[in-house]
Amino acid sequence: MPTPPLAGSTTGPTALRPLIDTVLTALQEGARRRDGPLPAGGPDTVTTHMRTALDPVIPEHGTGPHHALAILIGALTEGAADPADPLCAAHLHTPPLALAAAADLAASALNPSMDSWDQAPAASTLEADTTAALAAEIYPHHTHPDALITTGGTEANQLALLLARERHGPTLQTITGTNAHHSITRAAWLLGLPAPLTVPAPHGTIDPTALNETLTRQQGRPLLVTATAGTTDTGQIDPLTDIADLCHTHGAELHIDAAYGGPLLLSPTHRHKINGLDRAHSVTLDLHKLGWQPASAGILAVPDHHHLHALHHHAPYLNADDDTQAGIPDLLGRSLRTTRRPDALKIAVTLQALGRTGLADLIDRTCAAAHHLADLITKTPTLDLYDQPTITTVLFRPTGADDHTVATIRRTLLTRGHAVLGRTRTHGHLWLKATLLNPHTTPDDLHKLINLVTHLTTELTEGSTNR
Repeated sequence: MPTPPLAGSTTGPTALRPLIDTVLTALQEGARRRDGPLPAGGPDTVTTHMRTALDPVIPEHGTGPHHALAILIGALTEGAADPADPLCAAHLHTPPLALAAAADLAASALNPSMDSWDQAPAASTLEADTTAALAAEIYPHHTHPDALITTGGTEANQLALLLARERHGPTLQTITGTNAHHSITRAAWLLGLPAPLTVPAPHGTIDPTALNETLTRQQGRPLLVTATAGTTDTGQIDPLTDIADLCHTHGAELHIDAAYGGPLLLSPTHRHKINGLDRAHSVTLDLHKLGWQPASAGILAVPDHHHLHALHHHAPYLNADDDTQAGIPDLLGRSLRTTRRPDALKIAVTLQALGRTGLADLIDRTCAAAHHLADLITKTPTLDLYDQPTITTVLFRPTGADDHTVATIRRTLLTRGHAVLGRTRTHGHLWLKATLLNPHTTPDDLHKLINLVTHLTTELTEGSTNR
C-alpha cells in the first residue's frame, strides 16, 4: 500500500480535491437519508446504525480513504442533529456558514500550532490582529484592548476568574446570579476560590437591589461580580449598566458572560441591548453561537493587554528568552493550552467576507424570526408564550399542560425525528425552548414547528383521555 498523501505543501491540494468531493457527496447523501432535523428512532436506533458503519473500528487491513470517508461521514451525517435544519432549534448550536467551514479546512490542512511562532508564522499575526480588532469592538474607548481565542464560553469564563484571582488572591469572592451559566460555579471550584454567592434573578435577570445588598454585606474583601448578556435558559440580558454602577460604587470588579449576546454589538438595531459591556474588566464572547462559526470560536476580551500578563509562561523550547529578545513573538501567554488550532482564521475570513453590514443582517434576520415565532405563539390559543424574546430564545408551552406532558412532547418530537426543541424550568413550570440561530428560517418553517407541537399535544391529550 502506498504511503498516504499529506494535506500540505504544493501537492496537498491535489490529494485533497478528490477526497473533499467524496466528503461532500457523503454529507449530501447522509442528509438525504436522514431527511429532517435529526434521525428518527432515538438513541438505540442511532447507536446501532453508527456501530454497524464503524465495525470494526480498527480493521486488520484498511478499507481505503474513499470508502472510509463515504461510510463513516455518511453514517455520521445520517445520524446527526443538523443545526442547518430550521426545526433543529434546541440549543445555542449554530449552523456554521459554508465560508467559515471552508476556512476551517485550510486551518486543518496547514495545521499551524499556535504555541510558538515557528509553528505558526502568519497565523500568529492573523490571530493577534483579529483578536485585537474584536476587543476594540467591545472596548472602543481603550488604547490597547486585547482578546484571547478560547474553546468557548466555559474556558473564557474560567480564564476571567483566573485573571481576577491573580489580581486579588485566593480569597476573591465571586458574586453571580441564579441565571448564570454553570461554568462560573465550576470555574470557582477548579480555581480553589470560595463558592460563588448567588443573587436572585426573579424575572430572569439579576435583581440590582439584591446585588447591592450582597455587595454591601461583603464590603472589605475582593469581589468579582459576573453578569450575563444572554442567559442559556431564556436569552435575557442582565441590567449591565446598573450592575456596572453598583460595582463601581462598591469597588468590585465585573465580568460579563456575553457568550450568546455579545455579537449584538455588530447590529445597529440591537446593540443598545448590551450597553455597559465596555465597563467590564473582562468579557466572554462566543462566535460559534450568534456568529455562525464552526466550534470552537470563543473569545475572552480585556480592556488592556497588560491584564493578560498573568498568563505568561516560560518553556525554553517554545519561547526562549534570547528568541523573544530578538523579536520572535511569544505565544504561550495567549492561552493556557499549548497545542491549539488557528481558530481565528475562520473568524477573520467571515469578518472579511461579510463585513459589519453582512453580519448585522444575519443577526437582525435571526432576531426577527424569533419575534415572528413569538407572535405565532401568541396568536395560537392552545399555546402560552413565556415572554417576548430578548435575543433569539423563545419559551412556550401548551396551555394547561402539566410538566410531564411538556417533557413527553419534546422527547416524542426527538424520537420521531420531527424537531429538536430544548427544555427549561422557570416560574414553576417546564417550558419548551426554541433557540433560533438559523438566518434562513422562514415563516413557513415556524408555522410547521407550531403545528408539530399543537398536533402532538392533541394526540397525547386524546390518548390520555382514551386510557
